[in-house]
Amino acid sequence: MSFVQIVCALCARLLFILHSLIAVGRVIFVKHSWYSFLTLLNLPLVIEMVITLKRRRGKDYKWFSPAILLYLISVIPSIWILEDHYYHYDIKDTMNLTRKCQQLDESNISTNPGSQTRGIPHLDKGLLLLNSTCSDAWKLGLHQTLLLTLIIGKWLLPIGIGISKDQLSQLLLIFVGIAADILEFTSETLSEDKVKTNTVLVYTILAVWTWSMLQFPLHVAVINTESSDACQNPPSSSLLSTHKADIWNIIISLFIHDGPFFVVRMVVMCSYGVIHQMLVFFTIKNCLVVTLQLYRLYVIIEEYWTSH
Repeated sequence: MSFVQIVCALCARLLFILHSLIAVGRVIFVKHSWYSFLTLLNLPLVIEMVITLKRRRGKDYKWFSPAILLYLISVIPSIWILEDHYYHYDIKDTMNLTRKCQQLDESNISTNPGSQTRGIPHLDKGLLLLNSTCSDAWKLGLHQTLLLTLIIGKWLLPIGIGISKDQLSQLLLIFVGIAADILEFTSETLSEDKVKTNTVLVYTILAVWTWSMLQFPLHVAVINTESSDACQNPPSSSLLSTHKADIWNIIISLFIHDGPFFVVRMVVMCSYGVIHQMLVFFTIKNCLVVTLQLYRLYVIIEEYWTSH
């Protein structure tokens, strides 16, 4: 069993490092070779892997996962650089692409006046358009694989002391729901033309996205759920100790996930006039979750004071 735990812990961290290296490789491809220094961000993860395998036999911690946090530290800077490249220079790149396509069309007409459907310039034009499409695919693909890697990696990591398999399964299901909302948040908001042209708004969305990723190293969503019922706790117990898991869930939802997402989506709709069906739906969804979490907090406090 110990050998299996070591293998799983090793595979999870190697998966993290592999995905981080792919992101760094894409940065080097679109930017410059000196960005290879980003590979050094994997060094803390390697050190953590050695220490964990030696001292804990690969087991993760109960409250917090250092491996996931260090993985996020190693991969998020690369995604920021790519987003800055694709969005900060989006208009200029589009204009350059249009101008090059027009030049190729003019060259094709001048060299082949009797035909506009054949010739090497058409192939070059297709390659330019394909390169633009591949850039969007890479950008979305890195976001998708980042979330999938987090979920699979957490599943592979050996269970920490104090966490049961049932709690781990609950945590993974929570991660899946969080990942879907985070992916929609970045793909829908950053894809709007009015958002692309505003650098401050792009950086704000990326900052909120980065802040929301801090949910994944935390394990407070399912810990001590067996003690969430006030009847199982002595009368002298505090509100936090009685409803620890519920209160942590409310705090994470209000200040890390649904609360910031709701604020950003409202700003995008009200200040920039970006309104479409999916954006409105998810804004209403975030508003409902925030309202229900506040109502849940009110119920918990009321029941606590009633019972005491």
